[in-house]
Amino acid sequence: MDRRQSLFSLLGLSFATLHADRSAAAASARPVLQKTKAEWAKLLPPDAYHVLFEEGTERAGSSALNTEKRDGTFICAACLQPLFDSAQKYDSGTGWPSFWQSLPGALATKTDYKLLLPRTEYHCTRCGGHHGHVFDDGPPPTGKRYCNNGVALRFVPRGEPLPALRT
Repeated sequence: MDRRQSLFSLLGLSFATLHADRSAAAASARPVLQKTKAEWAKLLPPDAYHVLFEEGTERAGSSALNTEKRDGTFICAACLQPLFDSAQKYDSGTGWPSFWQSLPGALATKTDYKLLLPRTEYHCTRCGGHHGHVFDDGPPPTGKRYCNNGVALRFVPRGEPLPALRT
């Protein structure tokens, strides 16, 4: 078993259906943060825990981050890894913060059959937290729509230091 298979196994994710985003930076991804669900439940508000570690979904239009328009970085609410730059955010009209591209090496995907039809679900590569689904109906240049639960994100305005990664 290679390092990536071991990593996904530790996160409880299936290697057969999980595919890391392809990029030159993916090879230099940050070390994985391993915590039990009980540890995450103590660290996070219940709604964030539900989305990130029980693969829940917040109600559309409920996140202030959906209308966030300042320059900055959107980070994982669990481990604080940077996931998206504000330059890749757009208003998809769905009621959830949406992005046409993630930061290199920040996300991994797997197929989700919860609604019977297959969808592509994505997770933080550092903590395994569930963020949302990616669809092929986004704007150029990628044509992708990363539809993210706002409660799974934090926003750091440009010019402010990013918080230290959670340990």
